Amino acid sequence: MLVFSRQTIGAFFTACLCVFGVSLLQFPHMQQLISTHKTTPLETLERQIKKEKFRLNLLKKMPSFGYTNLVANWVYLDFLQYFGDDEVRAKTGYGLSPEYFEVILRRDPRFLEAYLSLSTSTSMYAAMPERSIALMKNGLKSLSPWVPYKSYYVWRYKGIDELLFLGDSHNAKQSFQEAANWANKHTDEESKQVAEISQKTAEFLRRNPDSKYAQIATWMMVLNNQVDEKTRQRAINAIKALGGTVIKNPDGSTRIKLPQQD
Repeated sequence: MLVFSRQTIGAFFTACLCVFGVSLLQFPHMQQLISTHKTTPLETLERQIKKEKFRLNLLKKMPSFGYTNLVANWVYLDFLQYFGDDEVRAKTGYGLSPEYFEVILRRDPRFLEAYLSLSTSTSMYAAMPERSIALMKNGLKSLSPWVPYKSYYVWRYKGIDELLFLGDSHNAKQSFQEAANWANKHTDEESKQVAEISQKTAEFLRRNPDSKYAQIATWMMVLNNQVDEKTRQRAINAIKALGGTVIKNPDGSTRIKLPQQD
């Protein structure tokens, strides 16, 4: 016969209440997203944004009792619905994006897939590259070259944001160098390719810190990531603005025709 102490039972019910509390915070939000229509007045949408920000602030402070990954996954699903609602975002913008990732990465800084979404949504759409870079910089304190696997991509995302959105070639160079250093510790083919490309990018930035070719190459990295069509089109437009041309090959891949040197 198993006998549980009062402390054990108390801890169990506390954990259950925590999960239940997060679920209660989740359910009204899900219902609200489902009930959103094109005709919803802007004032109503703005009130919903304020309520959502309040909910996210609660989640930042709420203890997780060991369910950190569960909370991070739930909030990431919320973010995907928020980001994917094009009609509403066209009216209210993407300003809540970093708020979602403060919760997600505070709970699970090793959530690798979240970093790409952070870079895209916060730097590119919310126009807050400083917030995106700061969140990545903080998350990197919990990462290593081995955990999680392919964590070197976070350094690359950070370098991309620094170069494209802040024009900070100095820190971008350091980020790409760290990406190369971490990737070099692995022997699989993908890691070798990332190490080589990152090293070449760092060396190029060292020699040509203000070059538009470095920016075009970095936008090409964005195109090569698994990004949505909106992000892909923004990258293509940015390459064109820099004088490059995006050419689609018969096999579906893309290549860049660089502008003539001045």
